[in-house]
Amino acid sequence: MRQAAPVADGVFAALTIAHVITRGDAGRVRFRYKVRAGVLCAAAQTRIAALAGVRSTRFNAMARSLVIEFDPAKTSADSLRRALLKLPAPPDVAVVLPTGARDELSGRGVALTLLNLIASGQLPTALRLPLGLAAALPLGEKALADFRANGMTSHVLEAIAVSISLTRRDFTAANTTTFMLALGEYLEESIARRSDALLKHLLRPNSDTVWVLRGGDEIAVHADEVKVGDSVVVATGGVIPVDGTVLSGAASVNEAAMTGESAAARKERGHRALSGTLVEEGRLIIYAEQVGASTTVARIADYVERSLTAKSAIQISASALADKLVPTVLKLAGASWLLSGDWRRAAAVLQADYSCALKLAIPVAFKSAMYSAGQQNILIKGADALERLAEADTLIFDKTGTLTSGDLEVTDAITFDADFSPEELIWLAASVEEHYFHPLALAVVAAAHAIRGRHFAHNEVEFVVAHGVSSVIEGKRVVVGSRHFVEQHEHIDASPWNAEISRLYSEGKTLLYIGYGGKLSGVLALKDHLRPESRRVIARLRALGVKRLMMLTGDHESRARELADALGLDGFHAELLPEEKAGIVEKLKSAGAKIAFVGDGINDAPALAAAHVGIAMQKGADVARLTADIVLLEDGMKNIVTAKGIANAVMRRIDSNYKLTLGLNTGILSAAALGMLSPVAATILHNGSTLGILALASLPPASRTDGISE
Repeated sequence: MRQAAPVADGVFAALTIAHVITRGDAGRVRFRYKVRAGVLCAAAQTRIAALAGVRSTRFNAMARSLVIEFDPAKTSADSLRRALLKLPAPPDVAVVLPTGARDELSGRGVALTLLNLIASGQLPTALRLPLGLAAALPLGEKALADFRANGMTSHVLEAIAVSISLTRRDFTAANTTTFMLALGEYLEESIARRSDALLKHLLRPNSDTVWVLRGGDEIAVHADEVKVGDSVVVATGGVIPVDGTVLSGAASVNEAAMTGESAAARKERGHRALSGTLVEEGRLIIYAEQVGASTTVARIADYVERSLTAKSAIQISASALADKLVPTVLKLAGASWLLSGDWRRAAAVLQADYSCALKLAIPVAFKSAMYSAGQQNILIKGADALERLAEADTLIFDKTGTLTSGDLEVTDAITFDADFSPEELIWLAASVEEHYFHPLALAVVAAAHAIRGRHFAHNEVEFVVAHGVSSVIEGKRVVVGSRHFVEQHEHIDASPWNAEISRLYSEGKTLLYIGYGGKLSGVLALKDHLRPESRRVIARLRALGVKRLMMLTGDHESRARELADALGLDGFHAELLPEEKAGIVEKLKSAGAKIAFVGDGINDAPALAAAHVGIAMQKGADVARLTADIVLLEDGMKNIVTAKGIANAVMRRIDSNYKLTLGLNTGILSAAALGMLSPVAATILHNGSTLGILALASLPPASRTDGISE
C-alpha cells in the first residue's frame, strides 16, 4: 500500500488543549489533534519527545489524543502547543498508513508468513534460511525496539525463540511461530481496536461545517471558528453543533443521543438546544452559549476518550504481574536447556508467556462492558469506575429526583404579605426560578404557567449552591430557597409563622421560602411521590451484593423517615447541607465502607465527588453529571441496577479469565519445560488460548432488569 506524500508545512492541521494538570515539578497536558494525513509516525513522535521540557509522550490514534508529560520549570502547555504547531513533518516519511491501510498491511503480513510456512518444505535448502529470516524480520525489529525501551518483554522472548529455531535450522518451528505470532497480533489488535470503535460509535459525530448568521447572511464556517454569541442555523437533518437557546424558528428535535428520550421534542423560541441532537424536521436559529470543547457532546466525547485510556487497579496489577513473569519464563527456558541439553525445550518454553492475555483481556472486557452500558443509556467514564462500582457495598441515595420522581407539584401557596396574592407569590418565585432546572424550580414554573399572572422583570439571577436563588425586582432583593437560606444568609425572620410552617411539614411537604424586600412574603409547599420502581430497585440491589442502603436529604426529618420506612432503607440523614452530605460520605468511607452515591442536584456534587463512585441521574444538574463517574442517560432507577449488574458481571469475567490465563499458561510452560511440547505445539496452544480468552473478554456482560420498569 503506497504511503501518503510527505507534508512540508507541518505535522498538525489542528491542535487544541483538552486538559492540563500541573502539580509541583510534574505537568501533564492532553491535546486533541488533527494531522494532515493519517496518524503520526514514529519519527514525528521522536521529534516531539525531543522538545524542551518533554518527559514522555503517548498517542491514542483512535481518540486523536496526544498526552505529554512535561517539566513545568522548562515549558508550559501553551508553549508546547506553539512548538507542536511549528513542528515540521519528517522529510522521509511524514505519516503512517491510515487505520484501514494498516489493517490491510497487517493482513498481508499474516498471509505472507502463512505462505512462507506452507512453501518452506518445498523450497531448496539454500532459500529456506533467507526466507525464514525475512519473515521474522518485523518480529526482530519490534523486539529490539521493545528491549531498548522496556527491557526484557514478551516480544523479546518470542524473538529469542524464533532465533533459536532458525539457528538450529528447524524452519518448520520458526515459520510456524512467526505465522502464529503474526496471526495472533493481528487478531488481538483487531479485537482491541473494535472495542475502541464501538465505544466511539456511541457518539454522533459532529460535522466540521457549521452555518452561522453573520452580517445578515448565512455563511458556512469550520466548527472551530464558532464563537459564543454566534447565531447558529440548523435545518432538517442537521446535528446541532452547540449548546444554547433557540432564538427563532421551530423544529422537531430528536434528543435520544443526549437524554435517552425516544420521542422527539418540539423546540421554539426560548427553548434549550443541546449539541449532538438531531433536527428531524424544521429549522432553528440558536444563540450559541457553549461551543467547541465546552458543549455537552464534546464533554461526553472527552469522557469516552478518557475511558479508552483509563486503567483500573486490577488492570495495572495484572500488567505488573505479566512484566514480572517475563524474567521467570526466561530463567525457566535456560534451566530446561541446561538440565536437558535440548534446545527444543528452551524454544518451546519461550513460546508461552502471560503478557498478551493478561494485558489485553482485561481492557477488552472493560471496554465491552462500557459499550454494553452505553447501549442501555448508561455513560461510564472509565474502567476504574466499573471496578469501584463492583466493589461498592454501601449505596447512598439523594431523595428528590432520585428515589422520588422529582415531578413535584405545588400544593399550597401561603402568603404572609398582604401585597401578594397566592397567585402573585407563585409568579414572583417563578420569575427567578425559571433560570434553574432543579425539580423544585421546574415545579414552581409549571404552577405559574397553570394560573393567570404576570412575569416579574428582574436583574441577573444569582445561584447560591444548595440554598436557593436571588435577584432584584423593582429595586428590592428577592430570594427563593430554604429556611436556612432566608434566615441565616438573608436575616429574614420566619418564626412568626412557625405554626403554619409546622403544619405543612407534618403533611410531608417540601417548603420554598420567598423573601422580598427583607421580609418573608410567603412559602410554597410542594410534594412529590416515590418512583414506582423504587422498592424493586432496592430489593434487586440487595441481591446484587449491596449490604447497606441509605438516604441523605436536605428535606425535613419526618418526610425522610416516611420514605425510608416505606422503602426499608437501613438508615437516613435529613435536613442536610451539601457539605454535610459529603461529610457523612467521608465518615462512612473512613469506617471502611465502599460507597456509591446517587444524586441529581447541584447540592449533590460534593457527595458525588467524595464517594468511591458517583452516579448522576438523567435529569441531574450539569455539575452533578460532570462530577459523577457514571451518568444515567434516561430517566428512572432501573439503570442503577443495570450498571451494578454490568460491573459485577465484568469483574467476575475478569477474575475467571485471569485465573484461566494463569492456569493455561502455567500448564503450557510446565509441559514445554518437561519436553512434552514441541515449539510448534507450544506456539499453537499459547496463541490459541490467548485468542480464546480475548474472545470471551469481548462478549457483552449480562445484567437483568426484568420486572423493574414502571
